[in-house]
Parts: sequence; structure tokens; C-alpha cells
Amino acid sequence: MKFFRYLFIGAIFGITLAKAEVISWFRIYEMFKFQSFHMYGVIGSAILIGIIVIQLIKRKKIKSIDGEPIMIVPKKFSWARYLIGGTIFGLGWALTGACPGPMFILLGNGVGVILVVIASAMLGTYVYGKLRHKLPH
Repeated sequence: MKFFRYLFIGAIFGITLAKAEVISWFRIYEMFKFQSFHMYGVIGSAILIGIIVIQLIKRKKIKSIDGEPIMIVPKKFSWARYLIGGTIFGLGWALTGACPGPMFILLGNGVGVILVVIASAMLGTYVYGKLRHKLPH
């Protein structure tokens, strides 16, 4: 039963992103060329909502959909971590025209070439797992 709950939430999220044109390569291209505010507005709104929701979770001790407590573990700040990770993330996003979140939505919308990006992302995740202990954290 849990599976269907998450599938439903994911489907609603995917439809929302598709209708908001967040998965559009053209919108992403516009963003990286500073030609449109559309994506910056969506990302900025998501950050603002995320900040508010995290504060609510912390202050009201809100539980997960399964009734389990949500634990937000503090992380030590590291310039190298965010600089390297952000650079890799940004380059991947700029080169593929797809953020990791909507990759599966693009596949569901019939963009078959995204399978190359999904396979590359999975390979990159696997390599990271193997090299994690050697990287700055």
C-alpha cells in the first residue's frame, strides 16, 4: 500500500513539473543564458518553501507520512564539498539540459534520449559510492 501512496505523490509532482514547463530544455537553456526569470522564480520559490517547511518540521516535530520522526542531521560546512559538488551538478545540468529530479518525468513524456543521462547518473552515483571515502566531506 505504501508503494501506491508514493507513486501517487510522484505522479502529481511529475505532472506539476511538466505543466509548469520546468522539464523543458528550452526553459533550462533560457535560464543558463539569463534570458528568462521563469526557472529562477521556480527555484527561488522552492528554496523559500523548503526553508519554511524545514523550520515547521523542526519546531512542530512533524512526523513523516509513515508516522516516523523526521531527523535532520546537521552537517559540517565545507567549501570544497559545495564548490566541487555544485560545479559537477551545474555542469551536468548545463550539458544535459536536465536536472536530476525531472529525468524520469522526461522519460515519461517520451524523451527517450534521457535514458543515456539516467544511465550516466546511475554510473556516477555508483562511482561516487566507491570513491566516497577518498573525497572531501
